[in-house]
Amino acid sequence: MDYFNDPELNGKYLGTITKDFATASDTIKEASYQIRKREISQYPVFVFARQAVQLGSLLINADEQELQWHVFASYLEILAQQGIVDPEKAEDFIGTWKNPDEFCCLFVVDEEFTNFVYIPYPED
Repeated sequence: MDYFNDPELNGKYLGTITKDFATASDTIKEASYQIRKREISQYPVFVFARQAVQLGSLLINADEQELQWHVFASYLEILAQQGIVDPEKAEDFIGTWKNPDEFCCLFVVDEEFTNFVYIPYPED
């Protein structure tokens, strides 16, 4: 699996993801900080999914926030345990990691598309 921004994300997904991310970014950024501060993981990953998924804890319910995507808080170690990230490739994943104070690592899950993507947090 490629951990870099994927051109497929453009078009169909990028608009709705970017819109929802802009709405949810403060909550996501705070959750990322708490995951790292509490030493749960240094690699928080936020799952964007249109349906409920068993990948992390529900952070934002799309239906309650009038969003298109639910947001689940997770992290690399759990995704490796679940087989989403090949445990043997975890070092490669870490090698591509971007500063979590500036970028959010999203795992986008949809019927036709699943991939990791980094999105910069909006400037204050």
